[in-house]
Amino acid sequence: MINYLKTRSKILMFSLPALALFFSCTDLEIEPTDSLLATNFEGIATAEEAASQVSAMYNSINTFIGDQANLYALSEVTTDEMLVPTRGSDWGDNGIWRQLHQHSWTPDHQYITTVWNQWNELQLVASEVLDPRSASSPDSRAAASFFRALAVYVILDNFGQVPIRDTEAPPLADPEVLTGEDAIAFIVSDLNDAIAGLPALGPSGAENVNVSQAAARYLLAKTHLNRHILNGTRTVDPADMTIVISLVDEIEADGYALEEGFFDIFRDTPDNETIWWINTSVGNRIWNGLHYNLVTPEQSGGWNGFATLSEFYDLFEGPESNVEGGGQEERRGAVPLQGLPAGTDGTVDDDGDGIADGTHIGFGFLKGQQYGPTGTALKERGGDPLDFTREFVSSVDGQPSLLDNNEITGIRVLKYNPRYGATTTHEIFFRYSDAHLMRAEAIQRGGSGGAKTALAYVNDLRSLRGATTLGSLSDQDLIDERGRELYIEFWRRSDLIRFGQYTRDWEFKDPAAVGNSDRELFPIPATQIILNPNLVQNPGY
Repeated sequence: MINYLKTRSKILMFSLPALALFFSCTDLEIEPTDSLLATNFEGIATAEEAASQVSAMYNSINTFIGDQANLYALSEVTTDEMLVPTRGSDWGDNGIWRQLHQHSWTPDHQYITTVWNQWNELQLVASEVLDPRSASSPDSRAAASFFRALAVYVILDNFGQVPIRDTEAPPLADPEVLTGEDAIAFIVSDLNDAIAGLPALGPSGAENVNVSQAAARYLLAKTHLNRHILNGTRTVDPADMTIVISLVDEIEADGYALEEGFFDIFRDTPDNETIWWINTSVGNRIWNGLHYNLVTPEQSGGWNGFATLSEFYDLFEGPESNVEGGGQEERRGAVPLQGLPAGTDGTVDDDGDGIADGTHIGFGFLKGQQYGPTGTALKERGGDPLDFTREFVSSVDGQPSLLDNNEITGIRVLKYNPRYGATTTHEIFFRYSDAHLMRAEAIQRGGSGGAKTALAYVNDLRSLRGATTLGSLSDQDLIDERGRELYIEFWRRSDLIRFGQYTRDWEFKDPAAVGNSDRELFPIPATQIILNPNLVQNPGY
């Protein structure tokens, strides 16, 4: 079914004049089975086929969310939260990672193009399930409504305009393009349909791999919270904030709540916070930042790439050192001084040495000297101490740089831990604590109906996470709290834009990008501008 998804979605991209240009300039041969030559879509014939298409959409989401590139890279590496320096020849990749963090990407950036294609494919397949001529069951239609809303939301958030394929139009007709309020209305309508048809699942663990009313309400709340950004007005409507508060209250009424034990939430065990988790390996979240020598042979090895900026690390309470037991707040995590005994809850001891595998690897932010299972101070491959530093400096001239870094520059970030499985298929996408903070922000922005003040909601969370409660609440406090709670969960770019901070300066950003609001949207891939004349390239590209 995935091949079908990719093939059918090609219709989304092409118009008749562009096809003539395309074929006249290439030697591409089109097989007779290619959907570009197919007859008009006439609906999905059976309920079983429609259900299979819904399964294909779930499988697609697994790929889209589990990746370390594409949407994850656009959401995290373009922010103050994450960067990928080039270490010798490692992670050079023709500058593709550095461009994201520096905001110097171009319209042909591979990850930008892939995000455009992936999520447009998803919304087309959902539209086919929702076509009135399709024999889709109510359950399939409800799920497809959610997936189409999610796809349109992602495209609107990242690109500002969404091509919508009318499945009853001729295959080569140019898709209509929705922007601003028209696109928002499309998302809201689909999510209301989804809420009406999806099951009401509480925090029941295994079932939350499927979308539910709570997941649809979460995305609807996210839409209303960001409406003034998505429609370009930059003026908050208190009515939208009131809707956010009501939707989060409804999610809470389904049984979702803040959970003690911050890092336990990111295990593949039931908890009260996970609204929707994705059946995809968390390996990319584990290995992309871990040093080659930090993991044991039984657990494969790290890739030694991703790290965070020191300014983001400084958002958390605690002393400079992040050694275990140093008095830091829970969400900053800690560096263990050695491994834990075999039999520690949720772990294994595959090599039989009496130490639970991976328990010498910390949670949260790995800074400073790292230690092995028996407490030995680890070394990097050249023999120097494996001592992660704040600074990113060139090993050639010792100056701050994203080029020529050595193996230990940069504080590493880890929410999912290899002690619970190196490739566990359980990545969280929608979480109640995000909804909880959305409600606090909505109250702060003028919404009505909250049972508590915004400050009280934020302090509820801070108390649970072992952080000092606040005496007052500013917008800066809110964006900082969202950073502390939701790092590497796909939301940092969107949050920074909403708080007017995505264009501010941070280490290694291209000076030309500082204050440049054009960078708040990504460019429409150049080929798509040619192929669909209804698309207009975003400013600055």
